[in-house]
Amino acid sequence: MLKRLLGRVLQRTDGWVDRLYGSKWNPLYQSGALVVLCLAVMLVTGLYLIFFYRIGAPYESIVRIDGQPWGGRWIRALHRYAADGAIVAAVVHALRMFCQGRSWGPRALAWISGVFLVFLLYVCGLTGYVMVWDTHGQLLAAEGARLLDALPLFSEPISRTFAGADPIPSAFFFMNLFLHIAVPVGIVIFLWLHVSRVARPVLLPPRPLLWTTVGLLTGVALVVPAALGPSADLLRLPGDVTLDVFYTFWLPWTRSAAPGVAWLAAGVASAVVVAVPLLTRPRADRRPAPSFASTRLCTGCEQCYTDCPYDAIRMVDREDGREGKVALVNPAACVSCGICAGSCAPMGVGPPGRTGRDQLSRVKEFVQRHPGAGGDMVLVGCGRSAAGAWAGDHTRRFLVSCAGNLHTSVVEYLVRSGARGVLIVACPSRDCWGREGPKWLVERLFHEREAELKARVDRRRVRVAHASAFDQWSLEGVMDKFATELARLDAPVGDDSIEVETECDLAESSTPQDSPLPRPGHTSGP
Repeated sequence: MLKRLLGRVLQRTDGWVDRLYGSKWNPLYQSGALVVLCLAVMLVTGLYLIFFYRIGAPYESIVRIDGQPWGGRWIRALHRYAADGAIVAAVVHALRMFCQGRSWGPRALAWISGVFLVFLLYVCGLTGYVMVWDTHGQLLAAEGARLLDALPLFSEPISRTFAGADPIPSAFFFMNLFLHIAVPVGIVIFLWLHVSRVARPVLLPPRPLLWTTVGLLTGVALVVPAALGPSADLLRLPGDVTLDVFYTFWLPWTRSAAPGVAWLAAGVASAVVVAVPLLTRPRADRRPAPSFASTRLCTGCEQCYTDCPYDAIRMVDREDGREGKVALVNPAACVSCGICAGSCAPMGVGPPGRTGRDQLSRVKEFVQRHPGAGGDMVLVGCGRSAAGAWAGDHTRRFLVSCAGNLHTSVVEYLVRSGARGVLIVACPSRDCWGREGPKWLVERLFHEREAELKARVDRRRVRVAHASAFDQWSLEGVMDKFATELARLDAPVGDDSIEVETECDLAESSTPQDSPLPRPGHTSGP
């Protein structure tokens, strides 16, 4: 229920932002890359600030940094706002993955490593606030010490350090500085782990969005300097302290709660977040089956191996007496996106029921069900895109699980059967459930990538649009423009005997038993 509600809210928000910026530059689709960008900004600005920080006089060194006429004040503000931006982008990214069902199965490692990434980011941020050593840092350090005293970690209560009897030793600030510098190393390690199961990870947003984001953060830093409270004084209570909405929002609650209650709440919340892959995993009978590869049809071209967004396919030596390699799917890494089906010219790989041969059988039935509709535009698209939510006129729709799953033979069959035009609707390129579906679709249709659309098909009758589920406005505009262009062309003439090139009988059903090469410990079918 919560997942469905949040999903609807995010989809509608996507649609609004798409209309405002266009799907190509929608920052919501780039939330993961924006986290990395903010981390990079924090690294660059942090390297500058570290040269002026003194553990023997932490507050005074921050005052001197803020007093620099050309750099210090706005660089410190940029450092802080980038840290806030990283948290916001990480939360948006996590919500998107949760609502889109991209957190379980082979993606569980990415989810769990992402949770640890956010935890390390929080540790880095909290140590940074303590390093300033204003009243905010004092309050944070004292509360942190109180909570840590509840754990059996120290022989003596460390909260006595902040009782005011003695000055804070420099070793305390050295420890915070060390953690503030060392934790980013852990962030890099978990970032690598986060993307280790995807091919060709995209770590940064497109350049226009990258420089716009950096420019906005810099502009805010110039106009609104980072707050600096009064110097910490252990002989006085901090009084009214301005908290950071993203990092220290929890302080009022923990200060009024017993340490045990605070730790219990934090532990339960953390356990629930880490357990999301298990909690969101569908029942066994509802999980999509992984792809399989037919050794009889595989030519060893390696295109499915190259196109797979999750490195779930590898090429192994044949064991059927033929020379060369054959594709083998690792079901433990396959998310059943079906992109491999669109990349296979002989239609010998893909999830059960969604291979190129299965799609051809479906499109033949589709054309037979609409015998009098030849000459109309046909809407072909991903069920998660605007095509899946289309509620417009009586335009015929042929849906697939992902635009990258679509085999070009389906487009050829529709055009040759007499369709006036074929409009293929894909998700926005940076919000594809299969990551690279729209990218490979365009390459196969218009740039002769393997499993390409044959030259005999009139490209003027084929168009690709990118529109999210609630971006109906954008889809309507593309449809109207495409219909106008199609009206200038001659009326299509259907082919009564369409023969699409395959290496086997089209009527033959693709089954997992086609692949006799199981991987040790796994099977190549569901």
